[in-house]
Amino acid sequence: MCILLLLVLFGTSRYTTASAKHKGKTVWCVAEPDNDLAALLKKEGFVLKRADNNATLLKRAPKGAAVLLLGDGSSEVQQLSQDELGLIQQKQLRVFADFMLLPGAMAEMHVAGFERVVVTEKAGSLNPMDLLTVNRARYFEARPVRPVMVLARVAGFDDAVFGLEDTPTHPLVDCPLENLYVSTACLSEFSKLRLMPENRWQAFWEAMLSKLTGREVRFETWPTRVWPAYSEHQQLPDTAKVHAVRKGVDWFWSGHFLVHPSWKADYLEKYQSTEPPVGPELPDDALTGDGSLGILEGHCSAINADGRQTYRYSLRTDVHGESAMALTLAGRLLGQERYNQVAHKLIDYALKESTAGLRSDPSSPLYGLVSWGFSTDYQRGVYYGDDNARFLLGALLAAHLLKEHCWDDKLRAAIDANFETTGMDGFRGPRLEERDILKNGREFYQKRHLVDPHPHYESWMWAVYLWLYSQTGEQKYFDLSEKGISQTMAVYPDGWRWTNGIQQERGRMVLPLAWLYRISPTDEHKAWLNRIVADLKANQVECGAIREELGDPSKGDYGGPRRNADYGGSEAPLIYKNGDPVADMLYTSNFAFFGLNEAARATGNPAIREMADRLADFLVRIQACSQSAPGVDGAWFRAFNYRDWNWWASNADAGWGNLSTLTGWIQSWIVGTLAMMQMNTSYWELTQQAP
Repeated sequence: MCILLLLVLFGTSRYTTASAKHKGKTVWCVAEPDNDLAALLKKEGFVLKRADNNATLLKRAPKGAAVLLLGDGSSEVQQLSQDELGLIQQKQLRVFADFMLLPGAMAEMHVAGFERVVVTEKAGSLNPMDLLTVNRARYFEARPVRPVMVLARVAGFDDAVFGLEDTPTHPLVDCPLENLYVSTACLSEFSKLRLMPENRWQAFWEAMLSKLTGREVRFETWPTRVWPAYSEHQQLPDTAKVHAVRKGVDWFWSGHFLVHPSWKADYLEKYQSTEPPVGPELPDDALTGDGSLGILEGHCSAINADGRQTYRYSLRTDVHGESAMALTLAGRLLGQERYNQVAHKLIDYALKESTAGLRSDPSSPLYGLVSWGFSTDYQRGVYYGDDNARFLLGALLAAHLLKEHCWDDKLRAAIDANFETTGMDGFRGPRLEERDILKNGREFYQKRHLVDPHPHYESWMWAVYLWLYSQTGEQKYFDLSEKGISQTMAVYPDGWRWTNGIQQERGRMVLPLAWLYRISPTDEHKAWLNRIVADLKANQVECGAIREELGDPSKGDYGGPRRNADYGGSEAPLIYKNGDPVADMLYTSNFAFFGLNEAARATGNPAIREMADRLADFLVRIQACSQSAPGVDGAWFRAFNYRDWNWWASNADAGWGNLSTLTGWIQSWIVGTLAMMQMNTSYWELTQQAP
């Protein structure tokens, strides 16, 4: 269970660094009853003198008083009148006007996209060029006078590394008059809107309240709607990992990812064909399906001005196989038959949709292939080898645990379709497209010489072939896999291509190396595995997180932004430079976790087992908890900043930002591996045994 350390705001605050309470300080305030800042100040011992509107409050406030005029970012912007501005000047009031227009200004409203908050004037511990975010807040344009913070599209991790000279800026907090601060977006609802990083927004409000009240302000508590399950050094209960599995798989229901007929038309069909396939979060009381209509991808990283997080409404084949695997493993660990029933329906649905048409025609070169997804015609015509591999690995294990053989022919045909579109050197390339396969035929791909040492795309299909060799004894599957692995390891690390970082390539490579060693435990195969594991271990920090790392920029598909304009323009890493304190649960930690457990079980090496155990502890600690945002309660987000113990990162990825979730890639491999570790087993062992 999530551990609450103190009595907290909304039942969901966490404890922060404390100093003495500031009792008896009066602040004059206009705010909604549940406004985050007003509620925090009351809890911290401030005396709030309230009024229903700005005019009344400004008339009542004594000379020099601290005044908060707090707006609501999800409603219409308010405007100060000329008379109200005159009262502020006449009475020398110290005012913060939140989401409020000055007299005569026009409300030209915008929604923040990839713009970030850049500090432009020192405020307490915040320094110029420090970065924060307001997510997808609504803001209005204003003519700057003395900006304290601006919105701008900038690159960097903790700070705007290229400055602001080459990018448009929009004032966020301005100081148009002495002792009057005005924000162009709602900042006082920091908890509701999940403004990040929380430690920096706390520092901002401490500095602002210090200016307004004339005394140093330090908050003892800070309200948050979503928090990690455990702190970095907190003792984990014996039941923590089992609880994480249960909560992680129940998230498929609480997050409303299993498609239900009652909302299919208004949400799934409405948004799945948009570009990107993103739409609003389902209502909290929405019904959840049983798997027969599929499962959604997960959350987009965007949090809207009402505090709700957007969803991805695409239906992807890989996600269905992966989710079925997690469900069946959790079903075995927890004795929950309903998980198995949903898993069965997910595989039924995915195979029906992804193998339709020519993919079910034995005379077609497409025969056996499973499409990338089935939401759009585009998805149906694309075949990623790594996505096919993850669907197959998930579906094969689920079928084994369900003791189900009705899918055997289609799953074997899918493996062979990938095998027969792999070149003579063991490489298939990142993806194939339907029109090319129909034009070229399978023999073209089988006979081509392609060397592509890029584990992100190639390595897990090798693992599938090795697994099939162990089941059938057919030598061709072993030989082609070993050939591709050998050539890849021969050029490590300088010859490897990487996608969003070199670390994720290592994380993917552990699995095929572990299974190659299972089959052929030679000194060379052992050395390959040990080398990759050692380089992963060199980046595993004290808390168990695996730090992200960039490789040679000339070999990367998606490196960090090289100028401000690049930010948010493509896929991207979560770090700006090596050493930034972030772990990636979408591309690295999830796959490394699964691979390390397989490697530990294959080799019996206690050092690898320790790595897997430490990573398991870290992942259990950072599972999201929330009472007021049930859609993310039990999820793992893509990014985690282990230095500050929050979800802050460089959010430059155009599609998969730091707060993204994914029912397949992230959730399923973490849940599934935790479940296997609790059962003291591995994928290999489970599938080598009789069901």
